[in-house]
Amino acid sequence: MENKFLYRLSQLLALVLGTKFLMVIVLSFALYVSTFFLFNQEESLKAFVFDFRVHGIILCALLSIFAGGIINQFYDKEKDKITRPFRTRLQSFLKQKYFLYAYVFLNSLTLVIASFISFRVLIFFLIYQFFMWLYSHKLSKILLVNNLTFVSLTLYPFFGMLIYYQTFSIKILLMALFLFGLLLVIDIIKDTLTKRVDLIFGYRTFANTFSVKKVNALVISLLVLLMGLSLLIVFKNGLHGILSYYYVLGIFVFIFCSIFFNSKQKKSQFYTMNILRLWIFIGVISMLLDGIIMKF
Repeated sequence: MENKFLYRLSQLLALVLGTKFLMVIVLSFALYVSTFFLFNQEESLKAFVFDFRVHGIILCALLSIFAGGIINQFYDKEKDKITRPFRTRLQSFLKQKYFLYAYVFLNSLTLVIASFISFRVLIFFLIYQFFMWLYSHKLSKILLVNNLTFVSLTLYPFFGMLIYYQTFSIKILLMALFLFGLLLVIDIIKDTLTKRVDLIFGYRTFANTFSVKKVNALVISLLVLLMGLSLLIVFKNGLHGILSYYYVLGIFVFIFCSIFFNSKQKKSQFYTMNILRLWIFIGVISMLLDGIIMKF
């Protein structure tokens, strides 16, 4: 009985890991914070809470991301045996057909919910799901296209909320460019950690196409660009509010990351990537605190 319980638990964990559950939790938090405190300029908290169209769109985004995680691991299963042995071993408890069933179910549920919201929302998520599949099937193996597509798909739900509220400004454009650049740096650094495996399985990345020196120069150049964007955002909005201090402190974080990434320290790439990931999460928290102070 105990062995059967552990087996079922392993199956559940396999499915959860296949959907990139933790990433989806962080994204859902970021979506709600950015939607209410950045894109939503007019609605009160009460109106926002009872705006079921917004909750429906965010739910559709999360379900699509769950499905995208599943189809991505389906195509990357051979590569994951080397790069993610623990997750692959857990997923061996569940047949691949069940992952595909979950993928079809989640995408279908997304489209049903989207159709109840509006036809435009339905088309929006059809496009999202198509490019999620195309990225996993083809685009993830094409140099530069893989990085740009991955980052674009990560930001796609935020773009949807921006369109929904029609809140366009220079401030939001600069912040979007900042986040795009930061995610791009993280994705390029991630490729440096798996460059040999990527090469074996036909994934062309900057890390396995160019020399270490050129890749380091690219990462540092992007970090310098992020410093410049941080300064532009601060000059545009002035040095007031928690979010402004986040961008100022970010300059020092990027300077440190530039030096540390280029050093010969063991696992410098791994630690740099996770420092930048943490900095994104700190940015979401800063937006939340800044929004609470400004709105309340």
